[in-house]
Amino acid sequence: MGFTIFVIVLMLLVFVTLLSGIKSVPQGYEWTQERFGKFQRALKPGLNIIIPYIDRIGRRVNMMEQVMDVPSQEIITKDNALVTVDGVVFYQVLDSAKASYEVRNLEQATLNLTMTNIRTVMGSMDLDELLSNRDQINARLLMVVDEATEPWGVKVTRIEVKDIKPPADLVASMARQMKAEREKRANILDAEGFRQAAILKAEGEKQAEILNAEGRRQAAFLEAEARERQAQAEAEATRVVSEAIAGGNVQAVNYFIAQRYVDALKEIAIAPNQKTLILPIEATAVLGSLQGIAEIAKEAFGMGGNIGTGKGRG
Repeated sequence: MGFTIFVIVLMLLVFVTLLSGIKSVPQGYEWTQERFGKFQRALKPGLNIIIPYIDRIGRRVNMMEQVMDVPSQEIITKDNALVTVDGVVFYQVLDSAKASYEVRNLEQATLNLTMTNIRTVMGSMDLDELLSNRDQINARLLMVVDEATEPWGVKVTRIEVKDIKPPADLVASMARQMKAEREKRANILDAEGFRQAAILKAEGEKQAEILNAEGRRQAAFLEAEARERQAQAEAEATRVVSEAIAGGNVQAVNYFIAQRYVDALKEIAIAPNQKTLILPIEATAVLGSLQGIAEIAKEAFGMGGNIGTGKGRG
């Protein structure tokens, strides 16, 4: 009976020993194997065998990419503005041995390192740079923190600043500044529009004046040409009459005087301030002038008889 119990206990011991030497590591994790307290190797996902009672499992390390929130903290910028900043860190363990034995409490160490560098990077910038260059801030933080965590076997993949909160009075001041800037731009645009309109109007008036001047110049040219032709006609008429007078034709003199007389009467008659025309001359003088015109017409056309008395050849 005692021997049977011993065998059963021995078999149970062997079974437990075999079980303690077989380790199944889940996907996404690595376990460290320690022998008498010293690191031996990292157990990969799947079935692994260790020496029972000599080897043991040290750390169970998550090898997947992890996210960690960075709590809010107050930062004084380069221009002495107090802002509240929070963020988020994405990191992944690449070397389970270093992450287990090179640093104590990896997550807390990474968090403190990130918060410290956020104060350093953002504290060296002005508030305007802080609000407008968030991508640059993220890039600088990623470079610094990733370099610092490399000895721990950790790869920091991304650092994002989630929110930057300036004080309420500073936000109100910035809103007023933005409003003033937009009003300034609107006034500049309005002034530019008025200036362009004035330029276009002046250009149009200039073109109109040029066209009017061109029209006046053409009209003056035509008028001068007409006067020149009229003067040439009058000069030709005067020459003809002068030649007739030189030839002893008295009727030419009467024609010339009658023409001037009739032109003078015409100018008097068409005057706008003339309502009544009084001729302080004798009718016989006018008839005599007309008689001279008739004689010239007879000589010019070869007609006989006295036109002034109504006689002549039919």
